[in-house]
Amino acid sequence: MSDQSRIFKSISKMADRRAIGRWSKSVEAAADLDLESLKGLRGRARSLRRRLDQLIHIADGRLALPLIGSNAIHKPLHSDWVYRPELWRGPIFPPGYAGVQTNSQIGGEATIFHDCSISELTFRQIRNTQEEDLAPFGMRMDVFAFDGSFLSVVLDLPYQAVEGLQKRHLFQVNAIVEVEKPLEIFGRLNIKHGPNTEQIVREFSSHSGEMNIEFDLAYTKLNEKRVDRIWFEIIFENPELNQIILRDVTLSRRPRAEV
Repeated sequence: MSDQSRIFKSISKMADRRAIGRWSKSVEAAADLDLESLKGLRGRARSLRRRLDQLIHIADGRLALPLIGSNAIHKPLHSDWVYRPELWRGPIFPPGYAGVQTNSQIGGEATIFHDCSISELTFRQIRNTQEEDLAPFGMRMDVFAFDGSFLSVVLDLPYQAVEGLQKRHLFQVNAIVEVEKPLEIFGRLNIKHGPNTEQIVREFSSHSGEMNIEFDLAYTKLNEKRVDRIWFEIIFENPELNQIILRDVTLSRRPRAEV
């Protein structure tokens, strides 16, 4: 390490100690602050927390095992876009919920929906530890009494999934699923183009283990020039008294071979 690097590191440590000291004093003073000052302090703390959570998310994700530095994904041949959503890529905060209500957001990309009136559903992000795992994290849902008919995990896909999308594309979803008892699992691809939304539903052929489904856009009425959003749903029918683990989910697209 050069002298300049050592000096910079020492200055950074000193600045960190001073910042921690200032926030420690703010914590001690918070109980006696006037409400206007407390409101401003809370805003600064929330802004700082968002940045710190982002840093911790990136650091924990890179340092977790399986390592994600290589972003290891089984990439189907000729794919022009491959993606593993945040929930399986890095840690989220908070890592779990009990009594999950419908429309509960999980991290920045996933949302849980269901139609039961009283939720006895828990969610938790878990660490994958099996030797064959490529995704560092998985998600587990424990379903107890369930008076509805479906449970779904909705994934908002990034703009890269939309960019250059054509009707000649095939979408593929690969998942590793573990369940306590068999249940029907469906995938629904939603593509918004202008005021319209194309919806394609496919059933996963297996109840558990590695599985994949494909969506052929050639059979849709997709307006290629107006596509602005894509989201994907994993739907579990009648999941009562079951434990569902999604150890990995990856999505990809590839152009169909010209005839």
